[in-house]
Amino acid sequence: MAGLGAENVAVSSKPVVDNKTLGDFEPAKKPKRNKFAFACAILASLTSILLGYDIGVMSGAVIYIKDDLKINDVQVEILVGILNLYCLVGSCAAGRTSDWIGRRYTIVFACAIFFVGALLMGFATNYAFLMVGRFVAGIGVGYALMIAPVYTAEVSPASSRGFLTSFPEVFINGGILLGYVSNYAFSKLPTNIGWRLMLGIGGVPSVFLAIGVIAMPESPRWLVMQGRLGEAKRVLDKTSDTKEEAQLRLSDIKEAAGIPQDCTDDIVQVQKKSHGEGVWKELLLYPTPAVRHVLICAIGIHFFQQASGIDAVVLYSPRIFEKAGITSSDEKLLATVAVGFVKTIFILVATFFLDRIGRRPLLLSSVGGMVASLATLGLSLTIIDHSDEKLMWAIALCITMVLAYVAFFSIGMGPITWVYSSEIFPLRLRAQGASMGVAANRVTSGVISMSFISLYKAISIGGAFFLFAGVATVAWFFFYTCLPETQGKTLEEMEGLFGKLMGWRKEAKKLKMRMKEVNGDGTSNGQIQLGNTTTNGR
Repeated sequence: MAGLGAENVAVSSKPVVDNKTLGDFEPAKKPKRNKFAFACAILASLTSILLGYDIGVMSGAVIYIKDDLKINDVQVEILVGILNLYCLVGSCAAGRTSDWIGRRYTIVFACAIFFVGALLMGFATNYAFLMVGRFVAGIGVGYALMIAPVYTAEVSPASSRGFLTSFPEVFINGGILLGYVSNYAFSKLPTNIGWRLMLGIGGVPSVFLAIGVIAMPESPRWLVMQGRLGEAKRVLDKTSDTKEEAQLRLSDIKEAAGIPQDCTDDIVQVQKKSHGEGVWKELLLYPTPAVRHVLICAIGIHFFQQASGIDAVVLYSPRIFEKAGITSSDEKLLATVAVGFVKTIFILVATFFLDRIGRRPLLLSSVGGMVASLATLGLSLTIIDHSDEKLMWAIALCITMVLAYVAFFSIGMGPITWVYSSEIFPLRLRAQGASMGVAANRVTSGVISMSFISLYKAISIGGAFFLFAGVATVAWFFFYTCLPETQGKTLEEMEGLFGKLMGWRKEAKKLKMRMKEVNGDGTSNGQIQLGNTTTNGR
């Protein structure tokens, strides 16, 4: 990734097919979805339902666990949030594992680990036993969170990558909704049985997922990293919109892996660096300006996704509704189901706009709405907290703002975090880079979920949401300043978008003007070519 400055603008030396380059494959020209890529993305992304179910089910199950095991609020915070920290083990190991055994078998491994964890939680007889189950399940969730978006991004054509890579967030939301429904369905059972069924039944989907994933093809990019070009070409033929695009995608991946373009062998030797050797040094010790920019963007977007309070709302929604004035357990659980329903509906809406209007417009609109809804929620909770009467309008406003917050989160911040962080890393750094993003995500989530009760007791429930609104405001300015648009770019083209953290807009304009000069006709063909990297000019 050296030499990404404007002075290195040059005409790409990559082969072309019928005088076309990858930039000619614009999303708008290909309205039809590749059905095979769609099926692969669905199966891979279904692993994210494991995290979603755990988040959703724990929000209600903890009510009954607290009564049955006689635990205090501090133990509740730890129980609810600790899975996010346990995820670190899985997400950090997943990058190396997926480079070693492949993306597909890493998904199977994640399902197997979560299944064991769910069984341990379901059969737990005390708090310590339950925490062991949380640890094992957390490792499985960490693996699944890292590998699902990476596999989906690597198998998807550029025309629908945003749509397909948003699926992990779709299924996280679907899992949350299922968890909420499970809470309500088992709430009438005896306390000591109900919560165990809520947690244990979560292991069932992982069995079917593992079986389904076996039928999927391996990631073409991983196959190229192993020197298995023949297999990679067959997968690309199935997952690309056209034969031309498949050939061009293979050309890009070969270039990123350091394989000569004129190599047509089915099996080749690949440099050790392409296998993952020295990746951590390149990421952490000697990053180029472009790699540093990518890291800041990936870790930043994951941090702000969680620091803006989403897990506090999702995990503690029954408590929030209780603070708003809803006292009935059934009503609190029903209101929580509504949160899951709204969150799921709006994430489905978002999937259809990611590849139409781009990442940045959706992300900035989403975060702006989150700021407004969090501030209003904080205000209404503060009014209720200082009122001696039951204010129905304030209660209704609280419920509305919780629903508005999860809706705004789901149309942008939720899905785009996973889409963006999985597509901006170059091939050689993708698995480990994505695992760093997931690690930041889970650490932040763990801190928020394990401290929310203590936080609102210290500064009031309204004050907690004013704090989240402030964090979301900072996030908006960070995204506006630092994150380039990636819509329609191939994964290998993405490299050229990064390098100047605060000045990427200005640089992009300069590069576009230089390309007009290179073309010699005073017009731009819409391509910005940086060294061996080609990107669409915006």
